Amino acid sequence: MSGAGRFITLAGGEGVGKSTQARALAVALRTRGLSVIETREPGGSPGAEAIRQLLLHAPADAWGREAEALLFAAARADHVARLIRPALERGDWVICDRFVDSTRAYQGGGSGMADGDIMALHAVGSRGLLPDRTLLLQVDGAETSARRHARGSAGNDRIEGRDTAFHSAVNAAFQAMATAEPERFRTIDAAGAPDVVTARLVNALGDLLP
Repeated sequence: MSGAGRFITLAGGEGVGKSTQARALAVALRTRGLSVIETREPGGSPGAEAIRQLLLHAPADAWGREAEALLFAAARADHVARLIRPALERGDWVICDRFVDSTRAYQGGGSGMADGDIMALHAVGSRGLLPDRTLLLQVDGAETSARRHARGSAGNDRIEGRDTAFHSAVNAAFQAMATAEPERFRTIDAAGAPDVVTARLVNALGDLLP
């Protein structure tokens, strides 16, 4: 990238507070004088948001794992081209709720698709863009279940609604990525008061902050 922007992603399973913390992290970075763009996956551009509806709100059996991975890759390609790369080149910081690691965890770890195949799609669609830092939020299983129960099932999409074994495999895949790529990942304890968790996220970016 030609600019001085940074690309930060939040990752993790269901109920760990990614969306809440992505917003809070953006606020915290703006108080430091940084220009921050908030976005999400799937989504973040008009084309990607249209694909999001296909992915998350179709019937449970609408897509197989390969079709899901292709749809995620297509949404991501548009998102990267239209929003993420231009923002980074302007010198903005981009905070994204999920990115390619979620496809690796859900369609890979959860559904069994080969990681190499997922990354090959990413290489074509998004030219292999990876975050400067991935913040993996983790909470123990009991608290995650309590948070999901408090949120209720009415808003669950077709992926959130999958069984416990699937989500356990997803969480294991995230942990394996963090172990394999310690230079990019930071594992964050997401338990406790929201402002305390946000402070942990900011601290995990200390080496990147101006």
